[in-house]
Amino acid sequence: MVKKDVTLNRSLGLWSALALVVGTIIGSGVFVRQAAVLDDTGSVSMALLAWLAGGVMTLTAGLTIAEIAAQMPKTGGLYYYMDRMYGRIWGFLSGWMQIIVYGPSMIAALGAYLGILFVDFFGIDPALKVPIAVGTVVLVAILNFFSNRYGALFAIITTICKLVPIAGIIIFGLFFGKADAIGASVSSIHGTVGNFGVAILGTLFAFDGWILVANLGGEIKNPEKRLPQAIVLGILSVSVIYLLVSFAVFKSVDAQKVHQLGIGAIPYLANRSFGLIGGRILSIGIIISIIGCMNGKIMTFPRIMYAMARNKELPFSKQLSYLNPKTRTPIVSVIVTVTIAVIMIVFFNADRLSELCIFTVYCFYVMAFFGVFKLRRENPDLKRPFNVPLFPLTPIIAIGSSLFVLISEVMNDFGGVLVSLIIVAIGVPVFLFYRNRKDSVKDVVEND
Repeated sequence: MVKKDVTLNRSLGLWSALALVVGTIIGSGVFVRQAAVLDDTGSVSMALLAWLAGGVMTLTAGLTIAEIAAQMPKTGGLYYYMDRMYGRIWGFLSGWMQIIVYGPSMIAALGAYLGILFVDFFGIDPALKVPIAVGTVVLVAILNFFSNRYGALFAIITTICKLVPIAGIIIFGLFFGKADAIGASVSSIHGTVGNFGVAILGTLFAFDGWILVANLGGEIKNPEKRLPQAIVLGILSVSVIYLLVSFAVFKSVDAQKVHQLGIGAIPYLANRSFGLIGGRILSIGIIISIIGCMNGKIMTFPRIMYAMARNKELPFSKQLSYLNPKTRTPIVSVIVTVTIAVIMIVFFNADRLSELCIFTVYCFYVMAFFGVFKLRRENPDLKRPFNVPLFPLTPIIAIGSSLFVLISEVMNDFGGVLVSLIIVAIGVPVFLFYRNRKDSVKDVVEND
């Protein structure tokens, strides 16, 4: 009797994919970055412009990647695109960076911030921050041991729940806010102002995650059509939400007060606007928002590890590429990803680790954006289910915007850039070792 191969379950529709895009993007960033973006720009109007710029940059990037995703709707997302457009080593390095540091650190950073919020909001022992963070990450990981339908349903539910506090903040700010800080400046109380590039980097943290749904290309129904729709509609929706939230904050809270409160600006607004009970409800909504974002990352990052293991490019590839026969999920890859994240929560500054990877992430983004031109030149007759609008202007803007981020990062965090490049460089001998072990046999997954 021939044993049937276990494959990923292609069961996710447009609403599931869209919820994953929105849910994975909207986490803690929009709630904690208001003061940081204000401080970096020095004025409210420039802070709002930074949020708008971050949205436009992300949208042009999403539109560009959507054309590639429609042609290559495979498991692994960016890892798979880089492999096919530039060769196996570039695919491996993009995946290596994501599974070793970037993905786990993003999960860990969300967990750590959730622990802080939880003890602050509910007045419990601060010593429980780490156990709460670790426990939440583990519980969300366990959810992702089951069929992807459950993770997708959880994404839909948490996305709806997180829109409640967001709607409350927007409605109160737009219609009842009296601070009217639009146009105000904080330059008198903050020495380092005018750093617009750093401010945009802060907004990009809040937009992070838009590309992760592409990692589920092998699990989305009609991915050639649904992937581009989910990416574009998701980014557009989040861009509008972020601008409205920022506008509402500065309509309700004085600019100097936002600066003084830091990451506590949104909780302060919630308590002042809706009272103790209303503030608690909004706080719970924010916590759910972070959990939903965490779920999206735990659901998607292990798919990169799984895809790389299927290509026999990692240690213990046989185990990492294992799919549970009943749930058809890569549970070993989920366990390994979450284990790394837990280690980061306990022993490292996860937020700083995630920031270190921004530079290399955007290096691979730039290469992927150039890949649109490469694919069109090398395969002019290849079917394109989705064409990036306003070509070539849109990918050019995406490339230019990303180069701006890279230059800003080099100028403002050169040490971090070197560390991120070292992390990627460590992957080179790993790639060469496993390529030699399998004698360069091509084993790219075609059916996922």
